[in-house]
Amino acid sequence: MKLILPLAIGVLFGAGTYLVLQKNILKLVLGLGLIGHGANVILISSGWIGTGKVPILGNEETTPFVDPIPQALILTAIVIGFAALAFLLVLSLRVYRDLKTSNIEEIRGQRG
Repeated sequence: MKLILPLAIGVLFGAGTYLVLQKNILKLVLGLGLIGHGANVILISSGWIGTGKVPILGNEETTPFVDPIPQALILTAIVIGFAALAFLLVLSLRVYRDLKTSNIEEIRGQRG
C-alpha cells in the first residue's frame, strides 16, 4: 500500500500533465480533472495512519487516530472540482459549436 499510493499519484499527475499539453480543448479539460484528482489523493493520504482508529469521542484508547480534517477537505474539493469540470465541459462544447473546432491554436486564431 505504501508503494501503490505514490505510484497512483504519479500516474494521475503524469497523465494530467500530458493531456494539458495537448492542443485539443477536451483533452485540456480532462487533464485538469486528472490533476485535480491527483491533488485529492495527495490530501487524503496526508491524513492516513496505517494503524489509526476512527476518531470517535468517548473512546479511551491511546492509539493514534486518523485525522478527519483531510477527509472533510476532500469532500469539499470533490464537489467544487466536479462543478468546475462540468462548467469547463459545457464551455468547451459551446466553443466547439460556435467555432467548429476544438484545436486551441485555431480557436486562438479565430478569436480576433
